[in-house]
Amino acid sequence: MIARGARGRVARLAGLGAGALALVTLLGGCDVGSAFGGFGWPEGGVTPQANRMYDLWIGSVIAALAVGALVWGLIFWCVVRYRKRGEQLPVQTRYNMPMEFLYTIAPILVVCVLFYYTAVVQTNVDETNNDPNKVTVEVVGFKWNWQFNYRDGAGEDANTVASTLGSSDVIPVLVLPTGRRIRFEETSKDVIHSFWVPELLFKRDVFPGNIRNVFEVESIDQEGAYVGRCAELCGTYHSMMNFELRAVSPEKYERFMQAKRDGATTQDALRAIGEEPLATTTEPFDTKRTVSNFNPSGGE
Repeated sequence: MIARGARGRVARLAGLGAGALALVTLLGGCDVGSAFGGFGWPEGGVTPQANRMYDLWIGSVIAALAVGALVWGLIFWCVVRYRKRGEQLPVQTRYNMPMEFLYTIAPILVVCVLFYYTAVVQTNVDETNNDPNKVTVEVVGFKWNWQFNYRDGAGEDANTVASTLGSSDVIPVLVLPTGRRIRFEETSKDVIHSFWVPELLFKRDVFPGNIRNVFEVESIDQEGAYVGRCAELCGTYHSMMNFELRAVSPEKYERFMQAKRDGATTQDALRAIGEEPLATTTEPFDTKRTVSNFNPSGGE
């Protein structure tokens, strides 16, 4: 009799678990994240990797909510079902092998599934390839601004064909095309900085010395102006170390690069393709910085 009762309880628990799994599957096919503000995750990613990270977060939150609902449901069911009804103690069970097997294996399966999808998305975010049509940009951080060097290939042996240099008076604008793979090669002239564009839903530290931190995005899917910031405390004017990523069409990008090769400044090249010459998402801060604060190599 006891064994049949235990089997019945396990069957009910298995049914609840199957229902929770079906709920996760159903909700996973809906845009639930948008309805609830992304569950705390920033919305508006403009790259395929950003969208995959967003989907991973939404799936993880839905799974957590389903597990939480199941656990709380079982707690309240036990509170009601086994509440005190008299002075006689209920039947005391020393162990229940099916139950113990279920609550040991179920968390392991949940962790394995989350680990698998996290590893898949992380591998995709860190992936680089040998696409010959990719755009390569060398990101140089220094206290307290940015220099962007457009390169003719990957690695330290490539040549810089054009540069954009920020100053105390002008926010540097990094112009990139939509629909093409972008490679970022980062280095610092002094301390650790961090290259961060919120709409990429991604940031990566910029290290001094001979370390070149590299990452790529499959493409930028939307034209527009996106603010960029240093996300690593790097000194007095860290909070003022901003830049702007300007995503334009491939045609405009080629015209911009040609103007830069012909000797135009970044501002003049932006005017030539019908874009705002100065950053629109952020502006220079009123500081006491002087030209002597900056000593990067290269320039406009």
